[in-house]
Amino acid sequence: MFKPISLLLLGLLLLSCSGAKDEASSTSPNILLFFVDDMGWQDTSVPFWKEETAFNRLYKTPNMERLARQGMKFTQAYATPVCSPTRVSLMTGMNAARHRVTNWTLHKDRLQPMETGHKNLQFPHWNVNGLSPDSTIQHAAYAKPYPMILQEAGYHTIHVGKAHFGAIGTPGEDPLNVGFDVNIAGHAAGAPKSYYGTENFGNTTAFQNSPWPVPDLDKYHGDSIYLTEALKNEAIEALRTPVSNGQPFFLYMALYAVHTPIMADPRFVEPYLEMGLDTIEAWYASMVASMDKCLGDLMDFLQEKAIVDNTIILFMSDNGGLSALARGGEPHTHNKPLSSGKGSIHEGGIREPMLVKWPGVTKPESENDNYLIIEDFYPTILEMAGISDYETPQKIDGKSFVDLIKHPASQDQNRPLYWHYPNEWGPTGPGIGAFSAVRKGDWKLIYYHEEEDFELFNIKEDLGETQNLAATETSKLEELARELSNYLKEVDAQMPAHRESKEQVAWPIDRISPAIN
Repeated sequence: MFKPISLLLLGLLLLSCSGAKDEASSTSPNILLFFVDDMGWQDTSVPFWKEETAFNRLYKTPNMERLARQGMKFTQAYATPVCSPTRVSLMTGMNAARHRVTNWTLHKDRLQPMETGHKNLQFPHWNVNGLSPDSTIQHAAYAKPYPMILQEAGYHTIHVGKAHFGAIGTPGEDPLNVGFDVNIAGHAAGAPKSYYGTENFGNTTAFQNSPWPVPDLDKYHGDSIYLTEALKNEAIEALRTPVSNGQPFFLYMALYAVHTPIMADPRFVEPYLEMGLDTIEAWYASMVASMDKCLGDLMDFLQEKAIVDNTIILFMSDNGGLSALARGGEPHTHNKPLSSGKGSIHEGGIREPMLVKWPGVTKPESENDNYLIIEDFYPTILEMAGISDYETPQKIDGKSFVDLIKHPASQDQNRPLYWHYPNEWGPTGPGIGAFSAVRKGDWKLIYYHEEEDFELFNIKEDLGETQNLAATETSKLEELARELSNYLKEVDAQMPAHRESKEQVAWPIDRISPAIN
């Protein structure tokens, strides 16, 4: 009698658990991650500093203002200086030093041309193939992306826009392989060939062998529609399925904007030209305005479908605003008072505009000055979804910022944040080059690989990173150099070698004496 009774109880238990899962799924929050490409900390009318800047007064982003009024503004949100490392950290929860996708990806098994031809450094064979859910892919970061976990928990997962997770010909190039039920316009490339429907978003005979044309948007070919608007239309169509079914959704709205090529959205450019802006800067401002309209239309859709009170919205950018090239005006000034821009470890290259609206949790019109980094989104989104029992093949470096949201004033900001870029981006400028860096509390240490030299800044006192204190604050220099070195060794971080001597670039701590003397 014991065995049949046990089987009956087991069956009842399974039914009970199944019902609980269905019930949990029906009440789980929807999550919309609105991810902008190359958007700087001040490319918005929402100020993320203690005061409004000239750039805040220039750009018009009423829907970002609307989201900020409804939620929480994070003033010290960090990403990496270039796109693929950020996106892989976002999807895996790993720091770039650990996952080794330290530069932007595109072609399978290939270093970037600017790396193979570097005059003084020999760069490591980093994970050029990007993120992979398949452990057999070489030179790739094997991990379980969090959209897979959301998918397993009953979420309908939608990817719209730029992916740039994996190289051409690898599983990671297709978002359907990394946990998305729907993929619209995401592939291996990190930029569009064209933003214009009249140019088929680059899908022309002239570019048929190019990686840059945007896929999946054939129905707009020949139309006078801007890429950002087309992606928004497709996102709303994709949302209708889970909304009508009452299924919780995760929408990763990853715009190609405001990445180059800088191409004006005709709907928004004229007022900026009338202001007397440089033509390229007016085009860029119109791209920002187009992005903001996309955000507003999605917020309107949530309101229209009466799901706004059960939908979390997170707004973030993948790296700092472009400034070293392709912009109008003087290079390295487009993010002032922050120094430099995209590609740089200075604040202009890594500090991002970030907003969170979590109905019933975030206080409207609130501000959070605690710092965080891109890999923190992985555990945060899963915690927001009510998912805690999950296993991953990768070690998660990110820390959930749910507690920062709930208790913003009570946090000890002494956690170290790390960046590692044993690579070459291309352009030159402040903070641009191969580096490793750590921020802890108010202090930030940068170690440049080629020169084996340091910059040390007190970010609280010197936001613009104008005073290098490495020669005077020697105890802080040693403390942070040791912390950075220990972390890089712990995660088995790759380091370049000096081309002439063939010797590996020294660990930061091993260069302290020359730096002091």
